[in-house]
Amino acid sequence: MPVVSAAARESVNEPASGQSDLPADWPPDAIEVGCIVDAWGLKGWIKVKPFAADPQALFATRRWYLKPSERAGVARPATVARDFPALLKITQAKEHGDVVVALAQEVPDRTAAEALRGARVFVGRSSFPTAGPDEFYWVDLIGLTVVNREGEPLGSVVGLLDTGPHSVLRVALVPGAPEEAERLIPFVAAYVDDVSLAQRRITVDWGLDY
Repeated sequence: MPVVSAAARESVNEPASGQSDLPADWPPDAIEVGCIVDAWGLKGWIKVKPFAADPQALFATRRWYLKPSERAGVARPATVARDFPALLKITQAKEHGDVVVALAQEVPDRTAAEALRGARVFVGRSSFPTAGPDEFYWVDLIGLTVVNREGEPLGSVVGLLDTGPHSVLRVALVPGAPEEAERLIPFVAAYVDDVSLAQRRITVDWGLDY
């Protein structure tokens, strides 16, 4: 039965072109996988809220890339804003309840850790752990064309919903279409015949009039 590994937020691939504030080695396949929510302890540890129940993408690499929060009201001293680290070199990381706590070379103390509140955490997609048989990362399914057994196009995957027992594909004929125009197709073997990442296509047992 197909299972979706939700290891990253939907539609978060952000290329570095035209962004001079990013490091030269910013990965072209950067994916947003979490955000820094607070400092942890007194020695510079940071607390990261992952976007997945299984945060393995954060443990798969020691290089975490950062962007400042885009939320209004996240204020930082001018010196902190000027010296905001675009790259963290992680020396330790571990799960702590529903968050991940980590220590980085660039964060020497609690004050520096607190200054990173709200920062968006990215890692390269190529560093993700290999998905198991019939497992797929959400980010890899976004944009795939969906057709039924008769070869009739149903649209493209614009997002997914996590219902607990399984995930649901949000399929729209036109990107940006209103939600009521979307098809919701359970991502389970009863409806999904095949997923081809190479051909960027999902084949489902689903009628045009469903």
